[in-house]
Amino acid sequence: MYTSYFNLKQQPFSIAPDPRYLFMSERHREALAHLLYGIGSGGGFVLLTGEIGAGKTTVCRCFIEQIPDNCRLAYIFNPKLTVEELLLTICDEFRIELPPASAGALGVKSYVDAINGYLLDSHAQGNNNVLVIDEAQNLSPQVLEQLRLLTNLETSERKLLQIILIGQPELRTMLAQPELEQLAQRVIARYHLGPLSEAETGAYVTHRLTVAGAHPGNPIPGALAPLIHRLTHGVPRRINLLCDRALLGAYVENSSVVTPKILRRAAQEVFAGEGPPPGGRGAPPLRWPLVAGGVLAGAAISAAAWQAVPRAAAPSAPVAATAPAPQHAKKDVQPVKGAGSIPVGGSTAKPLLLATQTEALRELGTLWGRQLPTDEPCQGAPKLDLRCYQGRGGLYELRLLDRPAIVALHDGQKLGYAVLSSMDADSAVLSVNGQRQKVSLGALATRFDGEFTTLWKQPRAFRDEIHPGDTGPDVDWIAGRLAELNKLEAPRTDRPLDEPTRRLLRTFQAKQNLKADGVAGPRTFMRLNQLSGVDEPHLLASNGTGK
Repeated sequence: MYTSYFNLKQQPFSIAPDPRYLFMSERHREALAHLLYGIGSGGGFVLLTGEIGAGKTTVCRCFIEQIPDNCRLAYIFNPKLTVEELLLTICDEFRIELPPASAGALGVKSYVDAINGYLLDSHAQGNNNVLVIDEAQNLSPQVLEQLRLLTNLETSERKLLQIILIGQPELRTMLAQPELEQLAQRVIARYHLGPLSEAETGAYVTHRLTVAGAHPGNPIPGALAPLIHRLTHGVPRRINLLCDRALLGAYVENSSVVTPKILRRAAQEVFAGEGPPPGGRGAPPLRWPLVAGGVLAGAAISAAAWQAVPRAAAPSAPVAATAPAPQHAKKDVQPVKGAGSIPVGGSTAKPLLLATQTEALRELGTLWGRQLPTDEPCQGAPKLDLRCYQGRGGLYELRLLDRPAIVALHDGQKLGYAVLSSMDADSAVLSVNGQRQKVSLGALATRFDGEFTTLWKQPRAFRDEIHPGDTGPDVDWIAGRLAELNKLEAPRTDRPLDEPTRRLLRTFQAKQNLKADGVAGPRTFMRLNQLSGVDEPHLLASNGTGK
C-alpha cells in the first residue's frame, strides 16, 4: 500500500525471510562462529538460544549455507515428537534405509541400529553428520535423553553425530535440570543471541530501507533510531513490525517521513497489551564440559562476509546492549580445589588451575600497578583510584572496552576465574596466579559465559556518574577533556555540567557509540581515559600496549 507512495521497490520490513535483506550484527556473527566451531570440534552438542525474533533462524540459514562439503545435514523444525517419531524423522532426513515393512514393526532399537550403521559407513567415507533441531525448547526430556544416547557412538578421535539445538531461553533452563546433567556436560559450545544495540538498530533499519530502494534518511530518519530501539528492545522482528506499521501510518497521514508521534502511535497499535519481551540475561548459566582446540576465529572471518553494513573499527563499534553493571563484583565462587583447569589446544603445557574471583581480581589489579585488598577488592579499589566495572557481553564486548579483565570460566560443574590479559584475532593470553598460557579463541569461547569484571582509573574524589547541574573536580576534568578533543579553549573550573558541555558530551557519546544521554558514567570515563592518554593497560595486541 505505501510502497509506491515512498517510491520503494518492496516492503522493507516484511517478516518473511528474504536473503536480500539479510543483516548480521556482531552478535549474529559470533553466534554463527559458534555453530561453525561446533562442527569442527569433534562432536557433541552445540547450543544456540535467543528471544523470539532475535534472529536465530537467520543465523541457522547462514550456517546451513556455509557447512563444509563433507558435512551431511539433517534439519528438524518441528520437534514435538515422540522418541520413535524423532528417530524416524532422523532416518528420513539422512535418507537412511530401513528394514522393509514386511520384516515386522520397527521399534526404537531398529531405528537406532540403522542410524548407527549409517554413521559408521559415513565416517568411513570421510563425512561428518550434523543434526540441527530448531525450536528445541519443545523437546521432551525423554527425547533429549535419546539424543544424548545417539552421541555415544564415537571413534577414538570424535563423536560421529554432531547435534545443534536452537531454541528460546527456556532451553537453557531445561538443560540445567539435574536429570539432564549428562547431556549438559556434552555441550561443547553455547551462545545466547541478545538484542541489537541502539547503533545496530539504526544500521538495521537503514539497511532494509536501502535494499528496498529508499534514499538515505527517508522515509525513517536516522534520528529515530534511539526511539525505535527503546520501543522494540532491539529485537529484529519487533523492529520489522513497528517500522512497517509506522510507514503505513505516515502514508495515511500523508507525511513524507515517519515522525516520533507516528512511531509512538504505531507502537501502541502493534504492541498493545504487551510487556517488554522476556529477558534471557537472568537465566541460570549452563555448565560446559572441558573443551580444547578451536576454529572460532576462522569461522568469524567467514561469517563476516554475511554482514550487510561495514563494521567500524573496534573502539567505535556498536556497543552491545547489556544490563546495567553493578559497581561491585559478585560474591566469591570457590571452585573445587585442583579440578577447574584450562587446557591449551594443541599444547602439552600443564593446564591452568582456575582461581577464585578475589584471587583473579587481585592479579588484575597488578596490571594497573595496584595491590587490591584481600577482603572485598572492589570495595577497596576506590582508595587506590580504581573502580570495578562488571559487564556481560563476551569477547565482543571486551574488544570494545579494550582492557584486561577477569573472566568467569566453566569447567563442567565448576566455576572459576582467570585474568584475560591480551587478545588478538586468533588467540588470548590467560593468567592465573602469575602463570600465563596462550589459548585459542575457540577453546576460550566454549568455556566463557560472557561475564567479566574489569578496572578503570578514576580519582577517589570522582563520582561514578555525573548528571546535569553537578559541579566538582570530576566535572572540570570531563569539560577539559571534551574541550581538548574538540580543540576548544580550556573551560574555567568550578562550572556545573551545563547544557553547552552536555551537548559536547552527547556528541562525544554518539560518536563513540555510547548511550548519548549527556550523563557521564563508567563507559564514558573509560573512553575519555583512552583518548586522553591516561596510562591504563590495553587488551588488544594491535595496540602494542597490552600487558
